[in-house]
Amino acid sequence: MPLLYVTDLAYPARGRRYGDEDIFLTARLREHFPLALCHPLDAAALMPGFDAVIVRNSGPVLHYQQAYDAFRATALATGTRVYNPLTGRGDMAGKQYLLDLTAAGYPVIPTVDDPADLHLLPRVSSYAVKPKQGADSIGLTFTAEPSGPAGEILIQPRIDFAYEVSFYFVDDAFQYALYAPDPERRWELTVYEPTPADLEFARRFVDWNTLAHGIQRVDACRAPSGELLLVELEDLNPYLSLELLPEPVRESFVTALAGSLRSFLATA
Repeated sequence: MPLLYVTDLAYPARGRRYGDEDIFLTARLREHFPLALCHPLDAAALMPGFDAVIVRNSGPVLHYQQAYDAFRATALATGTRVYNPLTGRGDMAGKQYLLDLTAAGYPVIPTVDDPADLHLLPRVSSYAVKPKQGADSIGLTFTAEPSGPAGEILIQPRIDFAYEVSFYFVDDAFQYALYAPDPERRWELTVYEPTPADLEFARRFVDWNTLAHGIQRVDACRAPSGELLLVELEDLNPYLSLELLPEPVRESFVTALAGSLRSFLATA
C-alpha cells in the first residue's frame, strides 16, 4: 500500500533538523511500504493517488492554515486515511485542550483564555501570554498584566520549572523519554529514565486523547513542587529527536511505527 509522506524538509526549525529526521525515517519505512514525499502545500492535490497519508515534520500549521484546512476537509470528505488520524484532541485540534484539561482538574499548567479570568490562575509576578492559534513559541510574551482579546489568547502562570521532559508514544505504547536539563535550552536533550509515576502521568493524556493509532509526544515540566505538569500534547506532527537515541531504542521505535502503520492500514 503506497504512502504519501508529508514533510517540509527545508523548514528552519530552531534546534531541530526536520530534513535529517525525515530522510532517515522514510529510508527505514521504505523497507516496509512504497512511499513518496511531498510538501504540505501539495498534500491535498497528491493524496488521491495513495492509500494513506502520513503527516510528519510538516512545520507549524499557522504558516499554511488555508492549505491545511483544505487538506483536512478533503481527507474527511473522501475518507482518505491520514496518520495520525484526524480525530486527535491535542494540538491537532488547536489549544482548547489546555483549557478543557484545566477545567477537568488534570495536572496541566493552569490556562485561561480571557484576562477577566486571571483570578482563576495562581497569583504570580509574571504570566505567559501567547496566541491561541500559535505554535512553536510564536508570539509568546511574558508580562505582569496580561491583556488581549478574550478567546484569542492563552494565559498561563510563568513557572520556574526545573526542566522539561517529553514522553514519546506509538499508539498507546511508550517508546522513550528525553529531557532538557537546562530550562533555557529546550532542544538540548538527553535520554531520560522515567519513573512509574512519570509514565502514569504521561499515559493519562494518551488515554484522554483516545487515538487508536499514531505518534504522540507528551511534553511536561517539573514544577517547583516536584510534580509534572503538562505543557503540550503533540499529536499532529511531533518532532521525534531520533538522532539522540541509542541505536537499539531508535530501531525499536522504527519497528513500532511500521507495525502501527500496518495495523492502521489493515483496520481503517
